Amino acid sequence: MTIAAILRGKGHDIVTAGLDDSVRQAVALLAERRIGAVPVLDGESVAGIFSERDVIYCLKDGDTGVLDRSVREVMTAPAVTVSPNDPVMGALSLMTRRRIRHLPVVEGGRLIGLVSIGDLVKYRIERVEADAAAMRDYIQRA
Repeated sequence: MTIAAILRGKGHDIVTAGLDDSVRQAVALLAERRIGAVPVLDGESVAGIFSERDVIYCLKDGDTGVLDRSVREVMTAPAVTVSPNDPVMGALSLMTRRRIRHLPVVEGGRLIGLVSIGDLVKYRIERVEADAAAMRDYIQRA
């Protein structure tokens, strides 16, 4: 199964931030949408990713002035990305190795979606359950 299958199920609606948005604006966006990260765009290209972790790292030493800085100053860049043709298991492995929870999906240099570790795990569990049900049906018929 590929990342494209995940996007078919969840859709291509993507919340993004711009390089010059303030951290305060981006934090408000994360809170309003109840999400953990947003891709940061430079035009149509993914310049980085801004996550709640980026804010925490800046605030750990009491730097509350970070809220007035631009997202470009605190985002994680470059963003680790995947293509829609990448396998789900490969993306899960990448997320585990890199200790990240969100992957922008890029095709032809353009952002076309975003997948989270939750999206991938949910999809994988659904596939395992479907395989188990098929196996039970097979055994009962035999």
